[in-house]
Amino acid sequence: MPRPKGPVASNSLLLTINRESAVPLHEQIESAIRGAIRSGRLVADTKLPSTRALAEELVVSRGVVSEAYGQLAAEGYLLTRQGAPVRVARNVRASKSPPAPQLASTSFQFDFDPGLPDLAGFPRDAWLRSLRVAMRQAPHDAIGHPDPRGAWALREALAGYLGRARGVAADPEQILICPGFTQVAFALCRWLEERGTTRIALEDPGWHRHRLVVEQAGLEIVPVPVDGEGLRVEVLERSGVGAVIVTPAHQFPIGCVLSSERRAALIEWAEREEALIVEDDFDAEYRYDRGGVGALQGLAPERVAYVGSASKRLAPGLRLGWALMPSWIAWQLASARAVEDGGQEIVGQLALRDFIERGELDRHLRRTRLRYQRRRDCLLESIGRWLPEVEPCEGAAGLYELAMLPEKVPEASLVAAAARRGVGVEGLALHRFAGGEPGGLVLGFACQSEPAIERGIRLLGEALAEVRET
Repeated sequence: MPRPKGPVASNSLLLTINRESAVPLHEQIESAIRGAIRSGRLVADTKLPSTRALAEELVVSRGVVSEAYGQLAAEGYLLTRQGAPVRVARNVRASKSPPAPQLASTSFQFDFDPGLPDLAGFPRDAWLRSLRVAMRQAPHDAIGHPDPRGAWALREALAGYLGRARGVAADPEQILICPGFTQVAFALCRWLEERGTTRIALEDPGWHRHRLVVEQAGLEIVPVPVDGEGLRVEVLERSGVGAVIVTPAHQFPIGCVLSSERRAALIEWAEREEALIVEDDFDAEYRYDRGGVGALQGLAPERVAYVGSASKRLAPGLRLGWALMPSWIAWQLASARAVEDGGQEIVGQLALRDFIERGELDRHLRRTRLRYQRRRDCLLESIGRWLPEVEPCEGAAGLYELAMLPEKVPEASLVAAAARRGVGVEGLALHRFAGGEPGGLVLGFACQSEPAIERGIRLLGEALAEVRET
């Protein structure tokens, strides 16, 4: 019997599962039954359908239902005995507490988040093996008080990987392990302010989180425009700032590469002004039109603070990042880290080291590069079919595409209309310092399947039609 797409309901338990969701089916069943018991809809001693009956209703394997029932029994919600029907446990009481506060973020059925990789494709088995190796092989002192710069073994492995894959001048002594770009950028802003730098330049348009970090640190932001060749260095030279944050290998959100002429001019500016360049190398391993573009840091190691992370390469929830600092900054930031938090947890670091050294990271990047290229092709084909008036910038890299809207289409209204249809998109205005026409959408394609991308873009086309009619 063919398995249906989309939501499937059980009439006997009034629960629904969605085969297109990233949440595993057994977890969806567990959550629905657990919620029904907590709310009082399923009371003590209520008889539940057999695993076979519920599996037939939901058109899933019997093992999926057995796993869900087994987990709920382990948690004390259900009673399961050989040869007897499954029942709600007698000691479970419906919750009378007020509902939990809702998170600020909104969940969408079709989420074009430009910052998410394929979470369903995370290599769980390979990562679990690396975690086991890390715990089994780590010496006793490895899990004592950590080096505030991070585990030496990981810094050494990263130096080799980054030198090979990103063309950086990597010295393990100058690598700082961190949760991600935000933490490093905030520490750098604070360090700059202590040394008298009060103004920092950001790309316009540029990633909105860069702006939030600098604002939180209390520095003045100087927006510098970006065009098809990247940051306009001639504008930067007139700005009078002491530092700049750039995305040279794949500019966010336009998607261009900083041209060789502007790379040279940017480095000349930094040398002349004794300024700092902060390079956010967030997804540069993903290119679909040519070989990878090397990091800017390799051209000027003493002027560039290079930052990367596992967020786009593996998953943001790992909270594993790295920063390669100029020699005149590295130790001071490590010292501040030692005072503030003593360093990061160590097991994940040792697991990442094993993951890199066994070649698992390279294999994962090769697999996802092919997968993302297919999804990008699907996105562009879907735009051509359902949004023919929208013009993709076609950066042929990364996890997203910037699609420019026709003139006179109100970007905010389109984003809202899409949300009402269960489609989550980011508008270009979020990443601009000032408004302007035309508007645009930053469409992530990595975190959704190709059928979901096609359906989401079709709904986005309906949203555009609605906005045009109003």
